[in-house]
Amino acid sequence: MKLIKSLRNVALAAMLFSAGVANAALYQFQLTGDYTASWQLDSTVSPDAFGDDEGFILIDVEGNFPGSLFDFADLSFYSEAIGGGMEILDYYGDNLLLSTDGFQLYTGSEESPTFRLGTFALTEYLGAGRYTLTVTDLDAPPPPVDVPEPASAALLLGGLGVLLASRKRRQAK
Repeated sequence: MKLIKSLRNVALAAMLFSAGVANAALYQFQLTGDYTASWQLDSTVSPDAFGDDEGFILIDVEGNFPGSLFDFADLSFYSEAIGGGMEILDYYGDNLLLSTDGFQLYTGSEESPTFRLGTFALTEYLGAGRYTLTVTDLDAPPPPVDVPEPASAALLLGGLGVLLASRKRRQAK
């Protein structure tokens, strides 16, 4: 009895020591439409600047930003209170690459946001451009593989049985 308790305590201690801190998931951002860009960020970020009920800014995000000087951009994500959407600014080239209105792309506070997953329609701020931003979780497990229904397996086996029987019948003649 003492041995079982000792083993249980050792197993519990091993589980506690092996448990790591939960990491934020890695998200892929793919912007298509009149301007295309792509980048990756953690699902939760620490903004470089934020304004209550306005949004937040991430400085020097690396990605594929056509028109940027070094493929780094400052990304601003706006709250729904001021029209939602986002802005991509090439600070080093002093060039505003994109400014959009649309859905608020994060949940939580501006000080501690978490990005939303999904596909979002965005429109150019004071313009006619249309864009689609798709945010996917790169750490998500792959979708489950379809398992055939038992009836499908029975049909397959039945069909193979008929073929085997007809072959044996031909060989017997």
